[in-house]
Amino acid sequence: MVSIDSQMDRINGNGQKSAIQASTFSDGADEFDDDTLIASEALSRRTGGFERNAGPGNLGMFGSLKFVLLKSKLNLLIPSGFVAIVVKDMTGNNGWVFPLTLLGIIPLAERLGFATEQLAFFTGPTVGGLLNATFGNATELIISIHALRSGKLRVVQQSLLGSILSNLLLVLGCAFFSGGVTCGKTEQKFSKSEAVVSSGLLLMAVLGLLPPTVLHYTHSEVHSGKSGLALSRFSSCVMLVAYACYIYFELTTSRRREESNQGRGENVGDADNNEAPDISKWEAIAWLAILTIWISVLSDYLVNAIDGASQAWNIPVAFISVILLPIVGNAAEHASAVMFAMKDKLDLSLGVAIGSSTQMSMFGIPFCVVIGWMMGQPMDLNFHLFETASLLMTVLVVAFLLQVLKLYTGSIL
Repeated sequence: MVSIDSQMDRINGNGQKSAIQASTFSDGADEFDDDTLIASEALSRRTGGFERNAGPGNLGMFGSLKFVLLKSKLNLLIPSGFVAIVVKDMTGNNGWVFPLTLLGIIPLAERLGFATEQLAFFTGPTVGGLLNATFGNATELIISIHALRSGKLRVVQQSLLGSILSNLLLVLGCAFFSGGVTCGKTEQKFSKSEAVVSSGLLLMAVLGLLPPTVLHYTHSEVHSGKSGLALSRFSSCVMLVAYACYIYFELTTSRRREESNQGRGENVGDADNNEAPDISKWEAIAWLAILTIWISVLSDYLVNAIDGASQAWNIPVAFISVILLPIVGNAAEHASAVMFAMKDKLDLSLGVAIGSSTQMSMFGIPFCVVIGWMMGQPMDLNFHLFETASLLMTVLVVAFLLQVLKLYTGSIL
């Protein structure tokens, strides 16, 4: 009996110890879960709100081809580029080469935006936004470089001007209209501070384009033609430095904002950003290179076909440069801005439209002037009186519209 009782006591003691250990393990598991959640939240904040742990399932080359080439219905237009090359080599009919090349560039510009968005998953929101703006304007810059090499300076000037006007008037107007119709609200919210800063930068950039035009039309040049060119090159260098400072400011302040939000325990991202990329980082970089090269090839055919298309279709070259080329180049940005506005994300729509215009005016135009300087082409900032006045009036109207919305709409942040 004594041995049986002692054995029962040992069993009860071991049971109590195992219960205590189980409770301790359970508490430790709870603490481990809490720590894991906190660590995952911190990791999510450091990565800009994107859930990268659920990345692409290593689909390989065929999976990448599926997402890039088969996901968009616009890719049905990709063969138009090959048809344009065949028509050019066999018949030389620029009247058909030009529209076929335009149709072939549209899906490439849209897929270029898709690859940039995929790469933005791995770079964070700020760098991703800069990449979107940069590669969103890549099509216009490639076309402009080919036109510079061909000596078509007016096509370069008018296409760059048309890109800014297209973003501010067509893209922004369609975003406002589609957002108002789809959301069914009387008011849509956007950040007034970011909008005012963007419009102020855009106005400053446009004012930087005025001195060469004023100098030319006031006939006050000491050396006719040479003074305006020298002033344009000097102003372009200053604008490029100012844009580099702006990029540095954006990167540093965004990092500080994220750190301050982490210190206050605020979530940087929202629920819509908890998405996984469809392709890996290196696949996105590879597709960016492939699409950029193919756009460059088609842009060469496009620029060489402008004069022939103008004669064949009886369309002025100015209309092709100011209207058609920017619409094709801004296809991806146009679709993105409208999509964001329909999802009640007017901040992103404004960022796409005004941010792209700011980058084109502060970087794209000065960059083309410097590239023309390297090529020996007299590319300047004299956009002629009517075009410069149209650009200035457009920027003033947009800036005034944002100020009016800020004053008379109480829900704007």
